[in-house]
Amino acid sequence: MKQRRLLLGVLTVVTAIALGACQGDKNTDTSEASNHSSETPTAGESVNDTQQTPADTDDLNNQDYQDNPVYGGSIVIGMTQDLVSLDPHQITDAGTRNVVFNLYEGLVKPTSDGDLIPAVASDYSISEDAMTYRFILREGVAFHDGSTVTAEDVKYSIERYAEIQGESSAFSILDEVVIEDEQTIVVKLKDGNSEFLPSLTFGIIPASNDDPEGNPIGTGPFKFVSYTPGQNLKLQKHTAYWNSPYPYLDNAEFKFVADVDTAFLELQAGTVDVLSYLTAAQVEVLGDSYDIVEGSMNLVQAMFLNNAYEPLTDVRVRQALCYAVDRQVMNDFLFGGKSHLLGTHMISSIVKYYEPATENLYEHNVEKAIQLLEEAGYGDGFDLEITVPSSYSQHVDTAQILVEQLAEVGVRATIRQVEWNTWLSDVYRERNYQATVVGFDGTLAPGDWMKRYKSDASNNMMNYTNEEYDTIFEQAKAVVDDTEKAKLYKQLQMILAEDAAAVYIQEPADFVAVNNKYGGYQFYPVAAQDLSTIYQRGE
Repeated sequence: MKQRRLLLGVLTVVTAIALGACQGDKNTDTSEASNHSSETPTAGESVNDTQQTPADTDDLNNQDYQDNPVYGGSIVIGMTQDLVSLDPHQITDAGTRNVVFNLYEGLVKPTSDGDLIPAVASDYSISEDAMTYRFILREGVAFHDGSTVTAEDVKYSIERYAEIQGESSAFSILDEVVIEDEQTIVVKLKDGNSEFLPSLTFGIIPASNDDPEGNPIGTGPFKFVSYTPGQNLKLQKHTAYWNSPYPYLDNAEFKFVADVDTAFLELQAGTVDVLSYLTAAQVEVLGDSYDIVEGSMNLVQAMFLNNAYEPLTDVRVRQALCYAVDRQVMNDFLFGGKSHLLGTHMISSIVKYYEPATENLYEHNVEKAIQLLEEAGYGDGFDLEITVPSSYSQHVDTAQILVEQLAEVGVRATIRQVEWNTWLSDVYRERNYQATVVGFDGTLAPGDWMKRYKSDASNNMMNYTNEEYDTIFEQAKAVVDDTEKAKLYKQLQMILAEDAAAVYIQEPADFVAVNNKYGGYQFYPVAAQDLSTIYQRGE
């Protein structure tokens, strides 16, 4: 089998991301330095362009660009979960964000190397105090309905998104959105926030569209054709897309196949062209008709714990679970040893803010786990239900290994598999669970990874409470100096690790099978399955 490794670069994180005087981190995917340099400005400077590639071609496998790309054709992407919403301001999960990346664009958008480039905007500048963000709109950007993006559309989109996201989001400090002229939008914040730019990657939509859920209209490379819940989403090339020469394909379909085994069979049968989240075992049985693109899922995978559930309220019990788990066994068995083992809620590719000391805080130690359980009054163990979304084989398989490992210390764990929508309702929203195995993603802003553990965060499904954590988080968010900000974020990560807020496992490797009649598939450091760069290979 031909394996095509597409290694994502970790850009030098001391380079600025145009986020205030502090020069923010350029967050990227996994393990290697990029082989190209893309300078971003310090505070007060501006970025401008007339055209940007969705992802720099240097990051693509060079062989792909010797393939003689052909315009036209169609592709079918397999997915094991349905969509939560087609309204870009209502999305809560990585799977849906992967899809709608093709429909919508923000003022800026991420690239495959973790940079942020102008999109609906062509130029932006940020004040020294990181309180004022000024954007010059790109001329002639067309919505899918043929109308041209206006300053009123942008203002409406920002204000609507801020209202929907609420006080627990980065937009809680939004002061006002000012239209200076037809091409200039100014976003003013109540407080300086050097991490705010990544928040502006959400989709710009027409102010006139009163039904973005049922009638999705964006500026992305593909436009909406139809959506049948539980079956598929069909897209068509946006012929007026501002970023020529993309996209290559005329049509695309996301096909929803809830059963992971069935999805893999469809891949082998050729009714699905691309399928993500394969295990190492599945990769081994595929033939020469597929390229295997290797990258990272950009997720913190963990057994997340309901800290309000007895006996998980006791830190000694949570620490015992961490000692009981052998993360390397899971990595070796499920991902061929290619995942990055984690000890806290941050992916390793956010290098400047990542605390590697958390990785070895809990070495596999059955005796230590048993001792802690005895000290906590659970020498005879206890029952634990692990709720897992059945549409993600990597999480189900991880849970099965966890059951075996926890049994060694007397914890009688059982697995409850549920559909994705049930998981969202019962676990994520209602917090009606004991433990769960999933992966959480984040944005290019480091604070986005940490805020869910604040005591009052609406998405704190772990019911984690720590006054020191809350205080330091607020300090980190307010600080503009980047060195101090990084120090505070590392403190937060260590608090989560020492408190065993969850049983952190790994940043899972992602194996994506791509029918080898296609080229151009890329990984991003955020949830984004970019179809615009995919093409059919010519003869």
